[in-house]
Amino acid sequence: MFSKVLVANRGEIAVRVMRACKELGVRTVAVYSDADKHSGHVRYADEAYNVGPARAADSYLDHEAVIEAGEKAGADAIHPGYGFLAENADFAAKVEESEMTWVGPSAAAMERLGEKTKARALMQEADVPVVPGTTEPVESADEVKEIADEYGYPVAIKAEGGGGGRGLKVVYDEDEVEEQLETAQREGEAYFDNASVYVEKYLESPRHIEVQILADHHDNVRHLGERDCSLQRRHQKVIEEAPSPALGEDLRERIGEAARRGVDAADYTNAGTVEFLVEDGEFFFMEVNTRIQVEHTVTEQVTGIDVVKWQLRVAAGEELGFEQNDVEIEGHSIEFRINAENAANNFAPAPGGELETYDPPGGFGVRLDDALRQGDDLVTDYDSMIAKLIVTAGDREECLARSERALEEFEIDGFHTIIPFHRLMLTDETFRAGEHTTKYLDEELDRTRIEQAVEKWGPADAESEDEADEEVTERDFTVEVNGKRFEVSLEERGAPAVQVPAGGGSGNAGGNTRSRPDEAEEDDSETVAVEGGEQIAAEMQGTILSVDVEEGDEVESGDVVCVLEAMKMENDVVAERGGTVAQVLVGEGESVDMGDVLVVLE
Repeated sequence: MFSKVLVANRGEIAVRVMRACKELGVRTVAVYSDADKHSGHVRYADEAYNVGPARAADSYLDHEAVIEAGEKAGADAIHPGYGFLAENADFAAKVEESEMTWVGPSAAAMERLGEKTKARALMQEADVPVVPGTTEPVESADEVKEIADEYGYPVAIKAEGGGGGRGLKVVYDEDEVEEQLETAQREGEAYFDNASVYVEKYLESPRHIEVQILADHHDNVRHLGERDCSLQRRHQKVIEEAPSPALGEDLRERIGEAARRGVDAADYTNAGTVEFLVEDGEFFFMEVNTRIQVEHTVTEQVTGIDVVKWQLRVAAGEELGFEQNDVEIEGHSIEFRINAENAANNFAPAPGGELETYDPPGGFGVRLDDALRQGDDLVTDYDSMIAKLIVTAGDREECLARSERALEEFEIDGFHTIIPFHRLMLTDETFRAGEHTTKYLDEELDRTRIEQAVEKWGPADAESEDEADEEVTERDFTVEVNGKRFEVSLEERGAPAVQVPAGGGSGNAGGNTRSRPDEAEEDDSETVAVEGGEQIAAEMQGTILSVDVEEGDEVESGDVVCVLEAMKMENDVVAERGGTVAQVLVGEGESVDMGDVLVVLE
């Protein structure tokens, strides 16, 4: 086993990985940006290194900075968590070339499964069902029409290098074929430097089912059952559960074994997720996520298998210690993503602020994965997640009842969260019956019900008051020497309260001592001149896939101004009101952080 692991991530997933390391007797190394110098994952780690300014492209996404931190720390391995560099084959290859071990599938396997037509062909060879369509690129409208004549409209034209819906065009009749084909090819070339497209039958109301797998370097492949991730908002999962309420035992067994076959054929190792679409009792391969998933927790709860520990063990060369027949699914588990968002305002992220009250639930069957504590400031540069609430019980009915109790107990003050939305879902007949599809939230749920839920269960006043004059009684400081973080604690009896200087910190490396740091100074290293007017900002950290407006364009409320990709999901950024585009501050391919101004209207 490794002696020291660098976790190339932040927030709750970084703490999750570090907890697994500590239980294995492995020391942990955190990396952090200037915005995260007081964050929970930094406090929790045994040691920590600054890798750059707040902007993710200059810190968490900086290959050289992260690898250099690992080398300085003397780390044996790098675990990427999810997001950021987790599915970056180039970064994985650089780690493989270093003296450190990459905790994940090989760079070659990541590349092999990244091209959709090759992945489809590989799965077909392994007798894994794929959505009916082509496994070779198509070039003409006539080829598309032939596929549509065989399988029926609608069909989907997809960019071979696409993801998150970009380069995807749905064709409902013959008259649309030529235009949509040209658009998909053009987008594939623009966004992925690959104009190749393929065609498949379009599934209109599927379930999103994914299978957790583990594979070692000794030719052992195991699946850990399935998760249902069908409750989604604009392709973003909000509630996940295991097992799926929509699968019978026969379909459950077939989809699990198909995932095993596909992964085995891909010469894949470590943890991964094989994603499927299920409709009318049939299942079809969609893609493989070559990393740990946000929702891995529900699989752990119903199997009793620590997926992250096995990631580390497999990377260290160990053989999986259980057979497929040893994997048993017991009970039911649901994960609720606790995001700082206002569900009544189209899930707009909170602007940040202090966690005035943070009192999570407890009790039998309740698990919480987080990195924040009461008094912490919410860092909004990257995403809006505060925590993940995972509730487990003997069956789904009991799990729903326990979830109602846990969400009612969960108290967070200082800004809006989506807890009211989750409480609404637990009263929703379609969700409780397990009959929801991927289209339910966006196309069927009455939005006035969400507004009523926020009014009923949301914070009375989500705007936190400034507490600039609050006294700090502890003399705990953070200092950096050559980019490495050190904690210095001073205690002096009878001394007057002091103001912690900018760069000061709180707590110790073990995360046991807590104090409240003053608000950090603004990082003006990325200052952008923004004219007055309506500012349209990024709702999450990600990459700009397209910019759909130019200066001088007239837009109306609801018009898409650009498309942001985050964790393989496409997110339309829309204007909240009409106006004239005064400034466009981003371009295609640029990385942005949550809160970055993208477009200004006048």
